[in-house]
Amino acid sequence: MHCSRTVLAALAFAGLGLASSSAFDRPDTTFKVFQFPADQIPRVDGDAGDWAMVPESYVIDGSQLIDVEVNNPQRAPDPKDCVVRVKVGWVKGLNRLYFLVEATKPKWDFASPGLRQDTFELVVDGDASGGPLIDKGHREFWNPEHVGASRAVPDDRISVNEAHWAIQGVQAQNYHIFTPFENKDWCMAWDAATWIKEFPYANAAEHYDFRPGQGGKLTLEFWITPFDYAGPEGPQRAVESVLRENKLIGLCWALMEYGNATNNHHLHFWDLSPHFTMYGDASQLCAFQLMPLEPALQKPIAAQWSWSVVDMDRHLVAFKDLSAGQITSWKWDFGDGASSTEQNPQHAYKRPGSYVVILDIDGPAGHSRRSKVWDISLR
Repeated sequence: MHCSRTVLAALAFAGLGLASSSAFDRPDTTFKVFQFPADQIPRVDGDAGDWAMVPESYVIDGSQLIDVEVNNPQRAPDPKDCVVRVKVGWVKGLNRLYFLVEATKPKWDFASPGLRQDTFELVVDGDASGGPLIDKGHREFWNPEHVGASRAVPDDRISVNEAHWAIQGVQAQNYHIFTPFENKDWCMAWDAATWIKEFPYANAAEHYDFRPGQGGKLTLEFWITPFDYAGPEGPQRAVESVLRENKLIGLCWALMEYGNATNNHHLHFWDLSPHFTMYGDASQLCAFQLMPLEPALQKPIAAQWSWSVVDMDRHLVAFKDLSAGQITSWKWDFGDGASSTEQNPQHAYKRPGSYVVILDIDGPAGHSRRSKVWDISLR
């Protein structure tokens, strides 16, 4: 009997008894995502200069990682083996996450054209909904023989093939980013929706001067678009995760190192989560908070506002103050002779037309004005 993807997803999360709510790993730790000003968006070119404004408090280094491959929760990368620094950023109004990865190692393994090479594996859950994100979740991760009796037994009505197309990367996404990505795509999107790694949904650049087997420093820059829904059919029905100030998202990464390993098993799997299976379980990701602008980057006072039509027949418009800084007074000029001193007023225009609306604000830092020419157009 054929099952739709919607039904499969419902079985996956409800029928199997898997929680769809988030359960962030490392509950005592919230990492920070730096907000770039809109006029200082980092250029993805492999040059870390654009990230110099990011304070050290945002840096996540190797001391936060655990070598879960050898199941030793006390072992982080030895600086002689690997020095890594990661910064994460965002821009208000864009549903993108920006990353800077700087890593130095005595030996880099990237000669293989396939999966077996040093990798920065990233998992993102933009709405922090949690739950499995790869098909193996039905046949392996949730089997009591593997992870304990608290997990449900897989539902045999769902084949691995059906599960792949139903949930693989749909509600959270996994990126195997090759370090470096010489002669291959910059990453493998471990999803049914492989289009998520392509521009305009992602972009990447890097800089390095070493060859396979040699040591040196890699500078990797990239950005991705997190999705609440990213189906295999393509971007036409995709739903981007909406990024806003102070929102918590699920995010985690691991450094996969092969070194002298003789097969496809990792020599090391340095993980930000203590759970090796975070790569397929979004409930095992870490909490990252989308921070406001740092005080040094904020304007002391700046007028800004938005509007929406409440009732077109009545020409009723709602205005919302979006100004920055400490504000003590507002004055709105609605462009038709009427005004208001409310912070977020509504105004009913008497006749159709296009209007110039002005907001003046005052505060301890001074005065600011923002006008919008003919944005309010009622017909």
